[in-house]
Formats: sequence, structure tokens, C-alpha cells
Amino acid sequence: MSITLPGPTLGVVGGGQLGRMLAEAASPLGVDVVVLDPTPACPASGVARDQIVAGFDDPDGIHALAERVDALTFEIELADPEVLAAASEEHDVPVHPDPGTLETIQDKLVQTEALADAGIPVPEFAAVATAEGLERVVEEFDGVMLKARRGGYDGRGNVPVHEPSEAADALAEVGGDAMAERFVEFEREIAVMGLKGADGATRTYPVTETIHREEILRESVAPARASDEAIARAEAVAEDVLEFLDGRGVYGIELFETREGDVLVNEIAPRPHNSGHWTIEGTRTSQFENHVRAVLGWPLGPTDLVAPAVTANVLGDTEESRPATLRGIEGVLDAPEADLHWYGKNDARPLRKMGHLTLTDGTVDPEATARAALLSRARELRDGLTFRET
Repeated sequence: MSITLPGPTLGVVGGGQLGRMLAEAASPLGVDVVVLDPTPACPASGVARDQIVAGFDDPDGIHALAERVDALTFEIELADPEVLAAASEEHDVPVHPDPGTLETIQDKLVQTEALADAGIPVPEFAAVATAEGLERVVEEFDGVMLKARRGGYDGRGNVPVHEPSEAADALAEVGGDAMAERFVEFEREIAVMGLKGADGATRTYPVTETIHREEILRESVAPARASDEAIARAEAVAEDVLEFLDGRGVYGIELFETREGDVLVNEIAPRPHNSGHWTIEGTRTSQFENHVRAVLGWPLGPTDLVAPAVTANVLGDTEESRPATLRGIEGVLDAPEADLHWYGKNDARPLRKMGHLTLTDGTVDPEATARAALLSRARELRDGLTFRET
């Protein structure tokens, strides 16, 4: 393959923070980015070359995007796989990851069934469509995490159900057909950012520990504070997942490390993922740059750790939506080990991801105690930020 600069133009369905960081990573490579997003002046628009204002599943908009670019990808699972496939064929533009993979991933039940059929370890699960059916599963599993089959993200669409009496309300909350998953007694939640390139080449980033509260990712720690055996199992499962999936790009593979030492797949995202934001500062080639490289069929960059890193998400901290004005950033800017990322969203809503900060350990201290101290410092700096009036 011969690569020349200026490079190609990449079309991205979705213009949120992931699209913004994809455009930031593409620019030094000489790659222009055009995003499609229904929100005018979406977060990515401040960095990308242009934005098409249209719905994620809008055929006219996606065909207009395909006419202007050399390759297509997506940063949100709400993209329509059939429309993407049709646009790819009509305009002779490759789309990655494969629309068939997106279709499988979009439905959590279909995704989990496909993984199980492929021999990839997943928690016990069952399809549920009625309150009576959910009541039976709750009794059998002694409590479940109820997941909407479609459309859930950032913890939305996930409802814990501990008693049969909670079944009807929980099913109404997720909006009907759902998947019930037995609660996993986990030691920690972990994630692997997997990467598929041209000719089936695969790479993985170091295993990351992910810390959630209210089903929303709050912090990540890399490398994960797990045993060598657990790390090896997570890497092996991630490689199996990558072999199972079709299409080039980055895949966020969320996992449970159980108290018995097993590793189970929780969910997969066929795109860069919040769990991998630390790779911008913590690895030689970020997940975003490697996603651009992979989708274009370019050589992949190294995924090796250059420094232990902790990321803390900055979430909307108000009870109501308000204009997004972040206060108290002086403390982060004064910290030499910290990097601040602002997503450019106009409104701060409760628990909405507005940005993140990453702290890196310049000493490359391998001890878990050093990462604990880094995590404590990241939380301290993050908690000094606010969207409230002072």
C-alpha cells in the first residue's frame, strides 16, 4: 500500500466526544474528518472539517456523507447498519467495523447469544418480554441486571432487579423486550481495547480496570490492578472476541473478573470507548489514532504502555440542565501530571459526560500502590471541578 499526504477524508457517523477525539487524532496524520450528527454544532464540529446535520439513521444524510469521503466509520451504535451497507456499496466506500458486526452488537440479547454460541464466556442470561417471565428469572437467578436490548448507553437501559415484586416496574423502565443477566460476583470490572487492522492483524492495549457507580464509568486505571493470571485470561478472551468480530477498527471489550478467577464478557462496543481514553497519554498510539489507521487500512501503531495512567470522568453535577461552564480548572492545569480534555458540549446535564482528566505516572512505577495514589489524586483534582455557581 502506498500512502501519500494530504491524506484521505474519513466520514464518521456521530459527532459526540468520540468523534471529536477521532478528528483530533486524524489531523496530525493529514486525514480530514467529516461527521454526521443531528445536533447542530455538535462537539466534533469544532475540530472536524465539516458536519452534516442529519440523524444517525437518516439515509439521505448518510449517502451525502458517503459521497464526500474515502472511508466510513461510526462512533455510536445508533447508526443504521443497513443504510451504512447500502451507502458503502452505492458509493464504493469501505465502512468499518462491518455493518453486520454493528447489527449484532446493537441488540444485547443477540450479541450475548452470538458470543455464547462462539464459546466466549458470558454471564448466565435469559430473554424476557413479560413481567411474569422476569419474575421467574429473578427467582431462578436470585436477582438480575435487566438490560434493554437496544439503545442503552452510559448505564441507561440497565436496571438491577433484586426481587420478583420489582419486575413489572423494571421492565417498564427499560421499555419492553429485554435481557436478564445473573448478577456477577466480580472482583473488579476490567476492559480491553482490542484492535483489528488490515489482513486480520490484531493488537490489544494493556488491560484496564474500570470503576463504575450508578452504572456509569467514573474512573479507569491502567494497567489494571489484577493478578498476572487474570490479565492473561482477559487478553486471551479479548483475542477470541476479535477473531469473532468482522471489520477493522477499535473495539471496547468490557469484562468481569470474577471472584473465582474467571473472566466473562459484559458488553462490546464496536468503536473507541471511554475505557480507553487513557491511551491518549498512556500509550504510544492512542485508541483514536489506531481506529483511524485501521479503518483506512493503514499500518497499526504500537499499543505498548508508556506510563501508568488513571482517567477520571467529569460529569454534569447539577440536578437540572444548565449552560456548560466548568469552574475550578486551575487546580488541574497546575498539576504537571494531569491532562484535561473538554468535550465542547453546550449543556451540562445530570451525570452527562462533559470531559475527562488523565494523570500519568512519570516514574512508570509498576506497583499497584502507586496506581492507587494516582487514582486518589485524580479524584481529588476531578472533584475540584464544578458546573455550579460559586
